[in-house]
Amino acid sequence: ELVIITGLSGSGKASALKAFEDLGYYCVDNLPVDLIPRFAELALQSLETRRTALVVDIREGSKLEKLPAIVKSVRRMIPTMVIYLEATDASLIRRYSETRRPHPFGADSPVRSSLGAERRRLKPIRAIADWVVDTSKFNVHELRAHLTERFQKEPSDKNILVSCVSFGFKHGVPEDADLVFDVRFLPNPHFVPEFRPLTGRDPRVAKYIRSFPQTQEFIDRISELLIYLLPHYVGEGKSYLTISFGCTGGQHRSVMIAEDVSKHLRKAGYRVKVMHRDS
Repeated sequence: ELVIITGLSGSGKASALKAFEDLGYYCVDNLPVDLIPRFAELALQSLETRRTALVVDIREGSKLEKLPAIVKSVRRMIPTMVIYLEATDASLIRRYSETRRPHPFGADSPVRSSLGAERRRLKPIRAIADWVVDTSKFNVHELRAHLTERFQKEPSDKNILVSCVSFGFKHGVPEDADLVFDVRFLPNPHFVPEFRPLTGRDPRVAKYIRSFPQTQEFIDRISELLIYLLPHYVGEGKSYLTISFGCTGGQHRSVMIAEDVSKHLRKAGYRVKVMHRDS
């Protein structure tokens, strides 16, 4: 297994590589793109390097343009996954400010313009990624935990890791969503003044949303559907599934639904984590 970690400068690639090292992967930082095919061949010949993770990024300069073709070639000889890390400009600018490190494009240009240029240059790389991870709201420890949960090998009939994610449509649909459910048909607590500053995790808000008959019916039907689907995903070799629930702002309805559905899935014996992206 070969994992290629790439993405924007400051998005957490070093922390991601450390997570894979802790999982027992043989790790290499900044491997020249031209060496990846040969490295993949060598990885197949040694038990110590059968599970390998490497970082390839903008430091490669113009040679990075070769990566899509190289990945296509390498996939023929070894299972390969490309992880692309990114974050909002605001998050990346804050990180650069905290570390006081210059962007790889140099200290002569503002960080924001350098990030824009980097995004444009990496667009073809992002397009081939198997998993796009937005690290904007992750600290170092949360990012490592996020990756560890997904790649940790644990023998189990129900080893698939299910992520229940709440989000707001006005902020965009999560990039890594496998299934997306729109819960904007449920009554909106935003229009109840005392509920507006709260989230769906607050018992009062949750009770309000549950007071409508369509809420429980939706939870029951979706949970039943997912419990039916998950064994089929496992049968196809899928080890993780991201289920996203969206409402308008990602504060109330989607949060409550993600929490309740996750409880049903845990009761059915699945490993489940919950993430509230926008609350």
